[in-house]
Amino acid sequence: MIKLFIYGIATTFLLSSCVSSKLYEDLKAERDALKMENENLLNELDGSATGGEQYKVENLQKEIDKLTAEKTQLAMELDASKSKYDRLKDSYDALEANSSTSLTENLERNRKLLEELEAKEKELLAEEARLSYIQKQLLDRSNRVEELEAIIAAKDQKMRALKDAISAALTNFEGNGLTVEQRDGKVYVSMENKLLFDSGSWAVNSRGQEAVVALGQVLAENTEIAVLIEGHTDNVPYGGSGNIKDNWDLSTKRATAIVNILIQNPRIPKSNLTAAGRGEYAPLVSNSTTEGKAKNRRIEVILTPKLDEISKLLNEM
Repeated sequence: MIKLFIYGIATTFLLSSCVSSKLYEDLKAERDALKMENENLLNELDGSATGGEQYKVENLQKEIDKLTAEKTQLAMELDASKSKYDRLKDSYDALEANSSTSLTENLERNRKLLEELEAKEKELLAEEARLSYIQKQLLDRSNRVEELEAIIAAKDQKMRALKDAISAALTNFEGNGLTVEQRDGKVYVSMENKLLFDSGSWAVNSRGQEAVVALGQVLAENTEIAVLIEGHTDNVPYGGSGNIKDNWDLSTKRATAIVNILIQNPRIPKSNLTAAGRGEYAPLVSNSTTEGKAKNRRIEVILTPKLDEISKLLNEM
C-alpha cells in the first residue's frame, strides 16, 4: 500500500511539473533511485515488524515532504517565468502595434510632404517662367527706352541747330519785336505786330515779308518740322472797318497771311503748315500797360519736330 502511495506521488509530481528537459531527467533519475530505495525499504519492512519500521516510515515521509517542497518551488518558478513571458509578449505586441501606427503615419506624412514639394516645384517653375518673360519684356523695353532717348536727343540736337539757324537768318530783325527761343523741345519764333502789320490790318508789310521769307528759307531746309502759326491780339476790341468780326477773326486772318507768304516757297511742304487764331485769350503779359498790349499783339511760329518715330516706340512699350 505504501509502495503504491509513494509511486503515485512521484508520478503525479512528474506529470504536473512543466520544467526543462534537464530538470525532468534529473527528477526522473531521482524517482528511479527513490523507487529502488522504496522497494528495498518495503522488503525490509516485509522482513521485520520491529521499531525499525517506524524509523524508515519517518524517513520516507521526510523525503516526500522534501520532494513536495521542491515541486512547489519549481511550480512557483514556472509561474514567475510565465508571468514574465506574458509581460514581455504584451510589451512586444504594444511596441509592434505602435511601430506599425508610427510607420503608417510617417508614410502618410512623407506622402503629403512629397505632394507639397511637387506643388512648390511647379509653382517655382511657373514663377521662373514668368520672371524670365518679365525680364525679356524689361530688356526689350529698356532697349526701346534707349532708342527713344537717342531719338529724343537727336531731335533736341536738331531743334537746337534749327533755333541757331533761324536766329542767324533773322539777326537783322532781332530787337525789332522778334525773339527766338527753344523750350520744351520746341522752337518759338515770336514777332510782334509792329514788325508785321499796321494797326487793325492783316496785310503783312514789306519789312515783315522780309522776315517771313527769311524764316521760310530755313524751314525749307528742315522739312521734318511741323509749323504752327498762331495769331494773337491784345484785349482792346477790334474797331476797324472791313470784313472783320472781332479780335479772334483778326488774329486768324493775320496767321493765314503769314502762311500765304510761306507757301510761296515751293520747298516747304504745305502739309507741315497750320494757321490758328487765338485772339486775346493767350496773352504773354498783362494788358494793363501799353507795353504789355504791344507784346501780346504778335505772331508766334511754333516749330515742333515730327514725332512719328517716338510715337511708334511709345506704342510698342
